[in-house]
Amino acid sequence: MNIPTTLKHKPVITVENYENVDGRQAYNSDAKGLSLGLAQWNDRGKVEISAKVWRYTGEKWSRQSEEMPLHRVLDLAILVCKGKQHFQEAYRHPKLYDEKNPRIDRVGLQGDAMTVEICTGNPRIDEDIQLFSQALGRDDELLSERLHLLADLLRDMGYGRG
Repeated sequence: MNIPTTLKHKPVITVENYENVDGRQAYNSDAKGLSLGLAQWNDRGKVEISAKVWRYTGEKWSRQSEEMPLHRVLDLAILVCKGKQHFQEAYRHPKLYDEKNPRIDRVGLQGDAMTVEICTGNPRIDEDIQLFSQALGRDDELLSERLHLLADLLRDMGYGRG
C-alpha cells in the first residue's frame, strides 16, 4: 500500500513498509509508512519540511496520522535519549527518581533550555514510573538497535566525536 501523494502533506522521502519494522507492532501495525515532505500547513511563500507517520485503519487513511516539523522529531529523539539515560541510574532511588529534585536535565536549545523532568503532577507517578521502567527495559533491544544506528549515522555525518 503506497502512502498517499494527493493529500496536503507532500511526501518527498518515504518508508512505505514501516508496518514491518514498527517495534513490537511489526507486521501488525496501523502505522503503514513514514515520510519526510512538504508540510501541510505551508503558506504561500513559506515552505517547511515535516515528518509524518501514516496510519491506515484497514479501510481508510486515519486522521490519527501525525505530522511534525523536523525539529520536533529531533526534540523527541533528545527526550527519548535523556529518558533512557535517566533510567540507567534510576535504580539508585527507591521511587526511580529523586523526589526532592525531579529535574533530569536542562538541554540548551536556541538561547533557552528544554527542561526534562519527572512529571510529579501525575497523581499515579509512583506506579506509572515503575511501569514505564519495566516497558523501557523490555524494549531495550529495540531502542538500543535504533540508537546505535543513529549514533553511527551522526558520527558518519560529522556530528559525533571520532
